[in-house]
Amino acid sequence: MRQVDAGALSIACYEAGPADGTAVMLMHGFPYDVHSYVDVAPQLAAQGCRVVVPYLRGYGPTRFRDARTLRSGEQAAVGADMMALMDALGIKRAVFAGYDWGGRAACVGAALWPERCIGLVCVNSYLIQDIANAMVPMRPEREVALWYQYYFHLERGRAGLTANRREIARILWKQWSPSWAFDEACFERTARAYDNPDYVDVVIHSYRHRFGLADGDPQYADIQHRLAALPAITVPSITLDGANDGVALATDGAASAAKFAGRRVHRVVTGAGHNLPQEAPEAFAAAVMELIRA
Repeated sequence: MRQVDAGALSIACYEAGPADGTAVMLMHGFPYDVHSYVDVAPQLAAQGCRVVVPYLRGYGPTRFRDARTLRSGEQAAVGADMMALMDALGIKRAVFAGYDWGGRAACVGAALWPERCIGLVCVNSYLIQDIANAMVPMRPEREVALWYQYYFHLERGRAGLTANRREIARILWKQWSPSWAFDEACFERTARAYDNPDYVDVVIHSYRHRFGLADGDPQYADIQHRLAALPAITVPSITLDGANDGVALATDGAASAAKFAGRRVHRVVTGAGHNLPQEAPEAFAAAVMELIRA
């Protein structure tokens, strides 16, 4: 692991593979950490890739460089963080790959900085948030799975996350990946990342901002303005759904097809849930290599 000053953050990240290899940014989600890629990263490194796996803001050893910075979890911020890390590491172009928050960061980067993106691998298709329409309800059965988001809108939810960050994460892991037989050692290895002093603030802000219930950080206002237009992704893309995903149900990808203006392939990965890179690392790594070899 190394610590890299990049934009607003001192980012903790793991690197593997040759320094002159094709770069791959592997971005994790909530409530997970870099260990989502514990099996993906060595597969890619063995095939000559320069693999970078950062802890997102609010996770693990990543820290804000200025105590005055808003502990924002908004989509513009996580996208800007990835680009700032690439700049700090001297990476001109990379494959952007991720799921959940990390997939959103990858989508933001691919949509707004396509010249920096070789290709996109994203779980659950197009993840840029339509904040203007966030209060439009979905069907009740879809709303049930989002209980944690509504909980975090309340100060009771902030207090609950502060007191029970591991317990909440364990419930979500089980609900979102019902066929994943993770053990206690696997969970605890990741759960240490929640001890970051900014974890609660970043998580709460993320789930409030996406519903228009919290203001964003002014330094990302221009990026968020561009994202409000829901820009299309023009780079070659492979989107994946876990067949057993308990929070974002698997689809045929048709609903988001218009948001991919370039070549796009969509696949459903059998036996995988929401944390797809850790549950089906071979399928995720293969998607990355498919883009590189295209």
